[in-house]
Amino acid sequence: MSDEALLTAVRAGRTVEAAGLLDGMTDAERRACLPALKELRKELRSAPWNAASRVAHPALHAAGAACHSGAAGAAAWIAGVDMRWSQASPGVLLHMLGDRESDWLADLTHRLAARPATSRLPFPLLSGLVGLSGCEVPTTDAYVRGWFEHIGASWRDGRSVTQRLRNEPHLPVMITALFESPEVTGQIGWLFGDGPGSWCNALAELAEEGALDRKVLVDGCIARLVRGGAPADQRVFLRLLSSLALTRDEERERSADWTALASQAVPSVAWHAQSVLASFALDGELTSRQLAEMSSGVLFRTEKKLVRAQLVLLGKVLKRDPSTAEVLLPAVAEAFGHEDPDVQERALRLVERHVTALPDAVDANNANTTNTARERLGELSADLSPGLRIRAQRVLGIEVPCSAATVQEEVLPPVPERERLVPAPESVAELAEEVSAILASGGGVATFERTLDGLVRHAHRDRDALVEALGPVVARCWWKDLDPRYPSTDKVFRESPHGLEVVLAALFEQVGMDTLHAAVQRGATNGNCHHSALSRAFEARLWEVAYRLRADPMPFLLATPSWDTGLLEPDVLVERLTEYRRRDARPGTADFAQALLRVRRDDPATAAAAAARARALGSPEGYRLAQWLTAEGPLLPTSRRRTSGARVLLELGELEEIQGLFPVEFRPLGRPLTVFKDHWYCRHWGVTDQRHWPAVVPGRRELVAARLLRDISAAAVEDTRMDAAMLPLLAEADGTAGEALHLCVAYGLGARHPEDRLAAVDALLVLAARGQLDAGRLGADLGELVGRGALKRSRLAESIRTAAATGAYATLWSVSRGLLPALLADLAADGAGGGAVRWLGELLAIAADCAERSGARGDLTHLAGIAERQGSSKVVTQARRLRTTLTQEAAA
Repeated sequence: MSDEALLTAVRAGRTVEAAGLLDGMTDAERRACLPALKELRKELRSAPWNAASRVAHPALHAAGAACHSGAAGAAAWIAGVDMRWSQASPGVLLHMLGDRESDWLADLTHRLAARPATSRLPFPLLSGLVGLSGCEVPTTDAYVRGWFEHIGASWRDGRSVTQRLRNEPHLPVMITALFESPEVTGQIGWLFGDGPGSWCNALAELAEEGALDRKVLVDGCIARLVRGGAPADQRVFLRLLSSLALTRDEERERSADWTALASQAVPSVAWHAQSVLASFALDGELTSRQLAEMSSGVLFRTEKKLVRAQLVLLGKVLKRDPSTAEVLLPAVAEAFGHEDPDVQERALRLVERHVTALPDAVDANNANTTNTARERLGELSADLSPGLRIRAQRVLGIEVPCSAATVQEEVLPPVPERERLVPAPESVAELAEEVSAILASGGGVATFERTLDGLVRHAHRDRDALVEALGPVVARCWWKDLDPRYPSTDKVFRESPHGLEVVLAALFEQVGMDTLHAAVQRGATNGNCHHSALSRAFEARLWEVAYRLRADPMPFLLATPSWDTGLLEPDVLVERLTEYRRRDARPGTADFAQALLRVRRDDPATAAAAAARARALGSPEGYRLAQWLTAEGPLLPTSRRRTSGARVLLELGELEEIQGLFPVEFRPLGRPLTVFKDHWYCRHWGVTDQRHWPAVVPGRRELVAARLLRDISAAAVEDTRMDAAMLPLLAEADGTAGEALHLCVAYGLGARHPEDRLAAVDALLVLAARGQLDAGRLGADLGELVGRGALKRSRLAESIRTAAATGAYATLWSVSRGLLPALLADLAADGAGGGAVRWLGELLAIAADCAERSGARGDLTHLAGIAERQGSSKVVTQARRLRTTLTQEAAA
């Protein structure tokens, strides 16, 4: 009956009573109680989390731990996830386990300590078990973290960190474990703050007293810094190292470590290491070879502050001891390959200042060294920008090539080529695989269109076989196996077809015919936004396909494009209409409208021949196609620039040909687009459906760009993310690259997030490769947007530098030529300062580099006035450099 009494006490949450009952039991009797306790635990897992169930958990937690005869089982019970939120106190557990043998308790202690730190086992329990068992203190992540947090939480007793640590018997072991644990530092880094009462100062004070081994602390800090890791972790050990205040001898013993840290560590650590080595070098305690080795690593770093400090240090050493030039000047020249032109020029000036220290004549004793130093300088000068390279070669006495030889060939990405669409899969098994891939990733235009056509074809041919093949694919779709009368299903699909899902749901009869019929007749139910014209046309065809699958299946789709850009060959469309005529099939209204928008009309001869064949069919669709192929009129509407706050946006006029005979859902494509209207709720988030919009109106990407312009501008003005992701697709699409697309690229280049800026850079380079980039227009747009505050110079400079680094120097110089006059005019007019000037210096440096590498010549408005100013600021020096490049005469 003892097990029943124990179970009753546990259910009632009477922990003290349960402990008393267990104290009077033998090991066998405790084991006999365990099955009932496990059943109760299983029962509580599925019970509602309320007061009645919570009250039993602490008693159950303690009783179960005491009834396990094996340490592994007891550890699993104590650390159980379902016990974590309402468990017995450490004191109760220690009382119930206190009568076990030391070896058993030691085993339990180490099993619990080996649990992940996320198990959140109470440290008083772990430390209490260590005391009961007398075992070695564990050094696992969980135990070390718990120890540090326990000490840190003891501030309530009024003692300082130092006082608390003095009474800790395991202090050396725990501190050593801190250096060895790869994860603990990040979890407790918040403890190691600044201030006189901090942990860092406490450990330094204890090391001074002898309670801790100072060498262990110093070596541990250095080892963790050399090992690397998260910047937050590195700052903890750097702070501790600074608190220890190393002596000169201690620093000197670790000179190799400082060299490694200066080259490879995170910036804050590298800066500290650099300062230590700099003091050695200035005091003559670092050989020129050692300084050169250190410099080679530091000068390759991207942090300009570190690189400039290293060049300053090298300059001081060279000035004090010119004899070191043979060793140090090649090290200085390592900076010739730095991405920052300012760093390159600083390094070159240092070489120019001290190159005379290299003997002109060959020294018999040092011939190899001298020649090698000059040869190395000559080799490294090839990494300089063209203008600086000529300077370096003249200083080194190297024959300077003609200016034409310094011009670098323009490097642009390969021009994207159109690809023919592969026919729809012949088997339902292949089609099911493609449907699965689209449901998982969305798919591009080509994959989506051929799959949609495949669904229509196989549904017309053998619907039952198609449904059977698609069963496993749609098994996890949210609408599968729901009652078709369930209102939420129809409501969701009435608001949006969700790509292929409405077609699949219709195929499996999981969406009502009333809903599909209403969608076909009246279109979208939600309000208008800038994207509605494109989305409605795209979605109208999907709703129509879904409806016709149930009501009147079509044999195939007319609008399936011939090319992956969405274009449809006129001969192909005529052949499809001919087959429809032969079968006496009824074309879909939206499908035929989409086919008209996609059919290619840029070849008048081909279009006229196809129109004659279409007219001969004698069907309404044939006459309509013939009229469309021979119609004359503008492909794009008129546009007008408008401003909205900091933004520059576009309004579009009416396009009459996409009116009249087109279905209602397609007519908004030809209606005016305004800036200050159509701001209703927008549901078009992400690029899943947007990637199909250029294929709705192939050959007219300006219509798409103008409707995406406000979104893409938000990536720069409002710092949104992924709104510029469509830019590469627009750049690869067909049609005129006009004002709307160039404004989109301009906003993308100034986007907040790097992935959006990279998308804009990709678009810029693709347009340039296709010969469709108007660099002057883009530059002027950039200048206007910067002036209005829509773009930040810092982001724009990074984008232009990234694009130029691909080798498109002539293209980026042309863009800069259009951009810089507006910025220089602002500076000349009001002398704006601060960050604006600093980033103007960056833009001028990039422009000068592109001009040098592309062989640009000519004049730039306002450049001369800036270049003639006094001083050596980056704006002035780079303006002088750019003016020199543009005005130098080409070699005869």
